Amino acid sequence: MSTPACHSVFTSRQQQDVQLRFIKDSGVCETTPGVGQMSGYIDVGKNMSMWFWFFEARESPETAPFTLWLNGGPGCSSMIGLFQENGPCNVNADRTTTTLNPFSWNNLSNMIYIDQPIGTGFSHGVDTVNSTLSAAPPVWTAFQILFESGEFSKFKKREFIIATESYGGHYGPAFVTFFNEQNAKIRSGQIQGEEINVSALMINNGWYDPLIQNQAYVDFATNAPGYGQLQSDTVIAQLNDAFFRRGGCKDQEEACFAAGDGPTSDRICRTADNFCVENVFAPAVGDRDSDDLRQTSPASFPPSFYINFLRLPEIVNRIGAEATYSQCPDAPFELFARTGDDARTLLPQLAALANSGMKILIWAGDADINCNWLGGHASVLAMDWFGKERLNNTPFTNMTIDGEAVAAIQNVDNFSFARVFQAGHEVPAFQPAASLEIFKQIINMEQLHSV
Repeated sequence: MSTPACHSVFTSRQQQDVQLRFIKDSGVCETTPGVGQMSGYIDVGKNMSMWFWFFEARESPETAPFTLWLNGGPGCSSMIGLFQENGPCNVNADRTTTTLNPFSWNNLSNMIYIDQPIGTGFSHGVDTVNSTLSAAPPVWTAFQILFESGEFSKFKKREFIIATESYGGHYGPAFVTFFNEQNAKIRSGQIQGEEINVSALMINNGWYDPLIQNQAYVDFATNAPGYGQLQSDTVIAQLNDAFFRRGGCKDQEEACFAAGDGPTSDRICRTADNFCVENVFAPAVGDRDSDDLRQTSPASFPPSFYINFLRLPEIVNRIGAEATYSQCPDAPFELFARTGDDARTLLPQLAALANSGMKILIWAGDADINCNWLGGHASVLAMDWFGKERLNNTPFTNMTIDGEAVAAIQNVDNFSFARVFQAGHEVPAFQPAASLEIFKQIINMEQLHSV
């Protein structure tokens, strides 16, 4: 496909083989008069083109915060979040037209959605990312040129929020940790670059600690709070056996943790992950949809109309995309699978960020089996940080909007946990108004509260 003529290019003066190529104001998706947008590629290296789509805030873009949204996978496109969850528009059933989303997060913040690693969504080129830790540097490089460029340099001093879901339970803690390490190197003169100071981290239905969260599959199948027992007594007995028996999921996960990070650990962790997925996760889900226990698989909500929309030649051309859109391609995922990345914990990094006093929200839709709220909650209760004892002793209270309970919440200083009622894996798709209100409170650096 030929490159559209209206592409603008900015080449980095600090990083080799790094440039920004974009189209401004395509008129696709965000049709609110006067609200700017930009889409295109951040070339983070030779033949490594990372897709981004940016939307100005609908209100006060010159002072509004700056938010990065990342979907998980690993290897799933952030266009999922844009079109199914919290972006400016929803694609209609005709798959060719859109309707403005009144609950879009760009009501409150400038929003950027990035497809990473390379090979995901519209991103294309050479993909060498095979772990959470190796995924961080290309995203850091992307923000180096974004903040170096005249288009985005103004956001350097704004509140910068990273919002992510699912495998974002790995990405979020790892990326913020890496950014902080790079900032320290920039300040000490070890490297040149733009500091990226993340002010808040939001993770919904995240995958943090596989040992704790695999056990939560057993617990959730036995009794999903508010929904009851999900599987038969026979299946639950099998789940308990698969998790707790000698050589089972628990033992294999512990062996993965003990093996550390070296290359010899890859096989141990990969074997553990495969065993736990086949013998614990899959039977715990059964014929339900893993992302929403109220639906059978495959789920009909949220609809996938947007995939067809992003493959329309006219749309592809207008937004400046150069690849055929792929929602969750196998290739990036397989690289992670080979290193057993899924079986590794990112809870120590999350705990260190919580310990630093950073603003953090861990939230989850309570109808999700995949990264269910019981596992997410057990993970944060196990975190080693200054607020551990207080969090464990803080009762849940209901957060209400106009008198209606939307979530059960806990707050300890800058840390909040929320169980969002009647929501699946993609929380903003199921509870758009509540999600926007929760987002608002986090970017205002408030504890979660009723309104």
